[in-house]
Amino acid sequence: MLLLALDTATPAVTVALHDGTGILAESRQVDARRHGELLLPAVDRVLGEAGRKLDEVSEIVVGVGPGPYTGLRVGLVTAATFGAVLDVPVHGLCTLDGLAYASGLTEPFVVVTDARRKEVYWARYADARTRLTEPAVDRPADLADQVAGVPAVGAGALLYDTVFTGVRREGPEHQSAAALAALAAEKLAAGEELLPPRPLYLRRPDAQVPANYKVVTPK
Repeated sequence: MLLLALDTATPAVTVALHDGTGILAESRQVDARRHGELLLPAVDRVLGEAGRKLDEVSEIVVGVGPGPYTGLRVGLVTAATFGAVLDVPVHGLCTLDGLAYASGLTEPFVVVTDARRKEVYWARYADARTRLTEPAVDRPADLADQVAGVPAVGAGALLYDTVFTGVRREGPEHQSAAALAALAAEKLAAGEELLPPRPLYLRRPDAQVPANYKVVTPK
């Protein structure tokens, strides 16, 4: 196995290469506005550091979100393109699951990322590998009674630490493709089925046609 993992659902543009035994190389750059600009150079860098070539990749895994529309689609389109060109399987994994796996926690906790618009994406976990609820998007204030004192990881928990009072500041804050790749490799080795590489948006894109938009047609 040579597994290429990538995720652009959070402000981190992150790529990793896993050979079925461990991580060969990883790249992570946090810049919410440059996903498209940073992703392909990151793939080249990771392959170069590992001394491998793109045509050696046998499987691809991509974070499917939840995440903002613009950033998320960069990773998904890139993964789909690589999969088509290389004729290899493309798998999806929930981005929150990667953050949970990276936490290494063995107790119940929540993963929280920033959804913008003063909202968060979040889910509950029994441990680092076991998600208990479907990902959701909510206003932090609406979750206060549910999450007060509960261990929490992720940038959303850090941003709203008056609500997520059990936030673990040691991290992880943003997604790590290394954790995503390790989780995917573990699941594939166990014969588990991964998600299809389709986006988990949870809400409509930020950019929308104005309600009073007027169509003008030539005479």
